[in-house]
Amino acid sequence: SLLAAVLMFGMATAWAQSVQITDARGTRVQLPKPPQRIVSLLPSLTESLCALGACERLVGVDRYSNWPAHVKTVPVVGGGLDPNIESIVALKPDLVLASVASRSVARMEALGLKVVALEPRTHEEARTVLHQIGVLLALPPAQGAERVWAGIEADLAKAAASVPPGIRGQRVYFEAS
Repeated sequence: SLLAAVLMFGMATAWAQSVQITDARGTRVQLPKPPQRIVSLLPSLTESLCALGACERLVGVDRYSNWPAHVKTVPVVGGGLDPNIESIVALKPDLVLASVASRSVARMEALGLKVVALEPRTHEEARTVLHQIGVLLALPPAQGAERVWAGIEADLAKAAASVPPGIRGQRVYFEAS
């Protein structure tokens, strides 16, 4: 039908369009099309990618990425700070998602890999990173980052409402190393 043809053309056009973002280093990264082979070197980036429905695009993850379950079937390429660059290159990714703290970003870029360095440290940065990954995947905001973020906000509100009134307003400090 004509409608099906128009929809297919629209999807093909969107698929072919380039995507670009400015990452947390201030580096502008442009890809000729949305990435289909992604290596993620930070668990929060892996989980964000999967929350956006793109888990099947993962071809490699860091040793700490373990959720959702599908991630356990993806090849492990070392840690986020000490990735096995040869293994990453062998996977032929269109994109590597890395931590800002990774000392391997420059080396991967020198080998011709497209690297986006992101690291959400605050609630607002988590929202920004989710949006940036959605842009890289060429997802419409309502289907991508906005939908996932609304779910996160709803879960946070539900958790906050479950806190007994006597301890509301208290602060807790967590340290992870």
